Amino acid sequence: MLKIYCEDKIELPRINDVAAAVASELCQRADLYAELQFVSSKRIRVINRENRGVDAVTDVLSFPMLENVKGVKITKSAFPFDYDPDKKAVFIGSVVISLSRAKSQAKKYGHSEEREIYYLIVHSLLHLFGFDHVTETDKREMRAAEEKIMTKLGVLR
Repeated sequence: MLKIYCEDKIELPRINDVAAAVASELCQRADLYAELQFVSSKRIRVINRENRGVDAVTDVLSFPMLENVKGVKITKSAFPFDYDPDKKAVFIGSVVISLSRAKSQAKKYGHSEEREIYYLIVHSLLHLFGFDHVTETDKREMRAAEEKIMTKLGVLR
């Protein structure tokens, strides 16, 4: 079971459904967890500049903890140094979302803020599991996985 830990006081009633849908789509059955944080546009710009060398506001940043995990079953025995005994799960990484950027994108794309936030979470969790969108092939594969997961959740445009 994949769990998302978010200390921010944001109302996300289906966050566990989102995590479960991503894990299910990727056939991940072990106890895993990711951290999620919501920040201002100003803060995400600083994080983006410090970590990626890009001095710009972005909607979401993903910080995978594990390398070369695309298509790999993540287990405690395979990643013993990433296992957190307090959470009884393997830590797969962190996600940072600009809430104001997510809200403006929802308006721009004509769907709910909830849909945009859940999409950004799905997108970033896929990054934590090794997906990327650098090449066109990778981008198509990632977009297909995103759409399949969002459809399963019934969170459509």
